Amino acid sequence: MTSPDGMNWTSQRSASQAEWRSIMYGNGIFVAVANGGMDDNHVMTSPNGINWTMQESPPEIDNWNSVTFGMEKFVAIGANTEEGETAMTSPNGMDWTLATTTPLGTWSSVTYGNGIFVAVDLFGMSGNQVMTSPNGISWTTHASPVAGWFSVAYGMDLFVAVAYLGEGTNLVMTSPNGMNWTIHQSATIAAWTSVTYAEAEQIFVAVAGGGVGTNLVMTSPNGMNWTIQESAAAAQWISVTYSNGTLVAVSLDGKVMTSQSS
Repeated sequence: MTSPDGMNWTSQRSASQAEWRSIMYGNGIFVAVANGGMDDNHVMTSPNGINWTMQESPPEIDNWNSVTFGMEKFVAIGANTEEGETAMTSPNGMDWTLATTTPLGTWSSVTYGNGIFVAVDLFGMSGNQVMTSPNGISWTTHASPVAGWFSVAYGMDLFVAVAYLGEGTNLVMTSPNGMNWTIHQSATIAAWTSVTYAEAEQIFVAVAGGGVGTNLVMTSPNGMNWTIQESAAAAQWISVTYSNGTLVAVSLDGKVMTSQSS
């Protein structure tokens, strides 16, 4: 679906029936990746968000979870196979090359900032739940606090990750370089699913897919100190993004909520 303002939405047809997990815009094109689907291709592209074209993706992997754009290339990550091939790169969203990552894990989110790609892992319990890459091809794992890290974002010269599950409120971690991480307290215990940075407002915003009542949004001016905010509805909020002064969050059951700068 597309919207010119985050409030009025139009349903659009995807290129294939699949579990589309992530979408990114870069170099004049939208790129979406899927986890599973009806065929062997798990990437689609669009010049306008309305008309979508299926693209051939590496047939070895069918579980892509996240895609980002940086250094004039798209980088996608997913769940590990026995071969460890859980990243792929493309200069244009159409031609993709596999990259090998270690260790085994379910890489849930990837972002780009300050010349480096950073990915976080959802189910790993070894404490090596972060990997970084200078180019999207060669990856290095790093020690991190143990939790179910679901989303990572970059802003204010800082990487910020939020967790879907963990111990108490130890559900946020930050890093200045993607390699050295510090745990922080979330505003409440909730299943935090997505975090983004609102550049004009200079604030991080996270949404949750589960929690108490409508306490499913939290904000932070620095990625470390968080304040709970009331969401527009009690829903399984799965993703939040920011553009042109508007925050937009979507839920698994088709709800959309927006917040605009004053």
